Amino acid sequence: MAWALHQRRVMSPPSDLELHALSKRYGDAVAVDGIELTIAAGRYCCLLGPSGCGKTSTLRMVAGHEVPSAGRVLLGGRDITMLSPAERGTAMMFQSYALFPHLPVLQNVAFSARMKGTPRPEREARAMELLRLVHMEPYAARLPAALSGGQQQRVALARALMMRPQVLLLDEPLSALDPFLRLKMRAELKRWHRELGMSFVHVTHSQEEAMALADLVVVMNHGRIEQAGSAREVFERPRTEFVARFIGAHNVIPTPAGKVAVRSDRLELAAADASGGGLPVTVTAIEYQGSQVQVHVVPDGVRDAQGDDDDPDRGAWIAALPDGVFHARPLEPGQRVALRWPEAEAHPLAA
Repeated sequence: MAWALHQRRVMSPPSDLELHALSKRYGDAVAVDGIELTIAAGRYCCLLGPSGCGKTSTLRMVAGHEVPSAGRVLLGGRDITMLSPAERGTAMMFQSYALFPHLPVLQNVAFSARMKGTPRPEREARAMELLRLVHMEPYAARLPAALSGGQQQRVALARALMMRPQVLLLDEPLSALDPFLRLKMRAELKRWHRELGMSFVHVTHSQEEAMALADLVVVMNHGRIEQAGSAREVFERPRTEFVARFIGAHNVIPTPAGKVAVRSDRLELAAADASGGGLPVTVTAIEYQGSQVQVHVVPDGVRDAQGDDDDPDRGAWIAALPDGVFHARPLEPGQRVALRWPEAEAHPLAA
């Protein structure tokens, strides 16, 4: 009940976010190439892809920090493409958190309301309410330098919520944190999203982060959307070779009917002379990873695990075997085996 009261006070009703033929060019370079995307109200969307794929440029166009070269941005059916960041109903958490080092936490959170001329008692009362929301009320008088990375992130979130946004935009919010704190803050982001009910749009290059957080994963490459869907759909059924390779845990294997993606933990290794067919391969490396053992193999005719740079399909594939299965029949580098998989586990990839 308390959280429901907080929600009514700290945010506006969520709305669909729509990107129509959205493009961004920097001179002759195309950063975002006519993408179409609808993020339904209340979703947690991760824009995922390698550096230079266009995900941050997309986020900055939604935030109003970049002007699109073409296309439109709509929020709740309202065209916000050319509105200033303060007018559009979005709020952005920057990668660096961008807190003012000379202002205490309370004044950092209240700053945007101060710039709008909100009376001090009103803006400080609201800022304190937001600090309670993110469990930072006891630190209201501290300067940012006296806070941990996770605490600074909470303050940055409270400040972003000050203007009652409909969509919260997060630019690599966990990249500056150590691995242990990153896991903790990932859980916090999930909780905040659930309890606030607003849409989150989160840029990341971490596949693990996107899979853990998002109910809509958008994989980008060279300014275009390669695939958009639930985390499970993108992981289980990658649509293109790029998605299969970037998401990881998949092998791209050529067959007479075209390329297919097969999850590493769905591959089987049998004795080279065993019945049941399979591709003849040679073991090149063994990696023990606790519950699994990763067995690197290359098909016949490939001289090393790196394969031919001009033909990535001739590089190494990985079979992830359960620890018990591997140690019941251990393998050694140099051993020839047969690689096979259930037919239902091979997902055709778009040409």
